[in-house]
Amino acid sequence: MRPTSERVREAVFSTLGERVEGAVVLDLYCGTGALAIEALSRGAARATLVDRDTRPALGNVERLGLGDRARLVRADAGSWLASTSNQAERFDLVFIDAPYRVAPDLAAELDTHLPGVLAAGGRAVIESGARRPLTVKTLQRLRQRRYGAADVSIYAGESV
Repeated sequence: MRPTSERVREAVFSTLGERVEGAVVLDLYCGTGALAIEALSRGAARATLVDRDTRPALGNVERLGLGDRARLVRADAGSWLASTSNQAERFDLVFIDAPYRVAPDLAAELDTHLPGVLAAGGRAVIESGARRPLTVKTLQRLRQRRYGAADVSIYAGESV
């Protein structure tokens, strides 16, 4: 597990600014839940955290008293995304921080299913390895920055 560094997290949330307030958040490959927890601490309404092992995130959510605003889903994030993309639920912010070694293999899956869960005007924040950055071709990339070994791209959902 390689959690998002504090420096990268701060840069991401500075860029997102007021979009976080009241947002409905999805954190795929959540790990410890740091991105969703940061969003909740900055005023997001609620968050769904998805990972094969949600125990690290669950501990943090419970310790911080965020259980009433956080839903943890123990599932393969890619499979969960595919099964959810045709549902009615939409997310204002989607964080994707897959293990760097598998991130490039997720491009086709994200191209297909990510637009289906992103709310109109929403943002998807994707962290991947700088050597092989993950690109989503079905969404408009607004920003791409490199932070050491990390590539962080922010994509826009369709406009309203």
